[in-house]
Amino acid sequence: MTAVNDPRIRRATAGDVPAIERLVRDAFDMYVARIGKPPAPMLTDYADAVATARVWVLEADGRIVGALVNEVGDGHLLLDTVAVAPGTQGRGYGARLLERAEDDARELGLPEVRLYTHRAMTENQTFYPRHGYQETGRGNQDGYDRVFYRKRVELR
Repeated sequence: MTAVNDPRIRRATAGDVPAIERLVRDAFDMYVARIGKPPAPMLTDYADAVATARVWVLEADGRIVGALVNEVGDGHLLLDTVAVAPGTQGRGYGARLLERAEDDARELGLPEVRLYTHRAMTENQTFYPRHGYQETGRGNQDGYDRVFYRKRVELR
């Protein structure tokens, strides 16, 4: 039996949407001033995402402390959103969610995971490379200055 504080990842359900929305708002709020507008994950329709994408939540201490949204792209998995609750960062939860994205890619037979972050989210520009993601470019997309990454995954 899993202890209450042991983190576990599970597929999100429609009932998780309010908690995911709160988590994303709390995790990304610090970037609003840097970017000058809400980051894209704060504008996502998570009810739609749960219904149409591979959305995962990470639970620890009886609450949702992480969320992951993966979408199937053309020959790759797009890691659309990864969020970890403030106050729980630094515990390896973000790395666990990245591993889940890589597992999704393998399960779907996709050879790489792609993601992007905002240029102003400087913390992410050290986090992703530390986990094997390589920068592939920079540019403006959907009104945001983005940094693009990819990671090849070994298919089993």
